[in-house]
Amino acid sequence: MTTITRSLKSVKALNEAGLIDAQVSDRLTPVGERYAVAITPDIAALIQQENGDGPISRQFVPDLAELTITNTEREDPIGDEAHSPVPGIVHRYPDRVLLKAVHICPVYCRFCFRREMVGPDGNGTLNREELDTAIAYIRDNPTIWEVILTGGDPLVLSPRRLSEIMLALKAIDHVKIVRFHTRVPVVEPQRIDDALVDALKASGKTTYVALHANHADELTPHARAVCNRLVDAGIVMISQTVLLKGINDDAAILADLMRAFVETRIKPYYLHHPDLAPGTSHFRLSIEEGQKIVAQLRGNISGLCQPTYILDIPGGYGKAPVGESVIRQTGDGCYSVSDFTGQSHKYPPA
Repeated sequence: MTTITRSLKSVKALNEAGLIDAQVSDRLTPVGERYAVAITPDIAALIQQENGDGPISRQFVPDLAELTITNTEREDPIGDEAHSPVPGIVHRYPDRVLLKAVHICPVYCRFCFRREMVGPDGNGTLNREELDTAIAYIRDNPTIWEVILTGGDPLVLSPRRLSEIMLALKAIDHVKIVRFHTRVPVVEPQRIDDALVDALKASGKTTYVALHANHADELTPHARAVCNRLVDAGIVMISQTVLLKGINDDAAILADLMRAFVETRIKPYYLHHPDLAPGTSHFRLSIEEGQKIVAQLRGNISGLCQPTYILDIPGGYGKAPVGESVIRQTGDGCYSVSDFTGQSHKYPPA
């Protein structure tokens, strides 16, 4: 097996590295022309271990199904643009904003809800003037308690650039929490060095890192080690996962992932229902299917391991929990409550 030492950023590069064969490469060229492609050496190694057919491969290797666009899909499925008062800012909720300083990622997930915005041909990186305007917007809105750096993956920025952003936020007293959404610890763990950790803490605010991973195989020993480095430095880690057909749409697979998070001192946070991004219908399952899977987790794994199953309402209306309802009124002033085995119980009891 050939060791891959550089990031692969085209369908042609995937072919040359042996991750796809030449015949498949020709058919996938239109996919690579429409949507960004990038696979890091760490992820390439996992794909090689699967022989190109497994939960990691399906997340990152282009697929012809991406050229099928359904009439329910949209370029901006969660409505970022509708809530963007200045470039780089999304202000959907009163007390927090997204700061999208960069629209580049070390890898490109084939189900990405921002796939029309990210990549070399996407919205790019904020220039100095745009970043200053974004910071000014945060400074001028005292209701903003939390700043969430996302994009793109903010941890592709150099420690120097990250430090500049964090020091700018340090001067804004009403910002108390800074959160980073990233895949870097699992897809390019070598980036998590002392300089980057110092940059994440430069604001003096409470810093959270939300790690995106969808399968326990992503949490390699190297990935777990760098997560431990972040936690040992006083950075709180939480998780986000997308529920994906053919990757993790199974209660046992999700349980393994959630336990792996907790073992790595990462608190499970969100389990996302897949968004209506173009060319992603092959990853989507129904909400009812998702509810059944999440219901199987309840009672079978520790409460520490339970994520919140949520749906981003299309059009920019925010997140809604969509887990199965376990309680209903019975019409006599009481309730019927289902336990994790599916049995119903009266509350208050007779």
